[in-house]
Amino acid sequence: MPVPTTRDRIREAMDKLPPNATFDDAIERLVFLAKIETGLAELDAGKSIPHDEVKRRLGL
Repeated sequence: MPVPTTRDRIREAMDKLPPNATFDDAIERLVFLAKIETGLAELDAGKSIPHDEVKRRLGL
């Protein structure tokens, strides 16, 4: 099965929005998905912060 293109993923995200969705709803969803994709790419590249370090930085 071919890997979906960015365009395919955008269309799929738009198709999942409710019929009364606004332009703002669509933009918010696309920004959210883009941030997830960026985060996953950073994890794949080894650019993550260990859990203990996050807790230390947050003072937990």
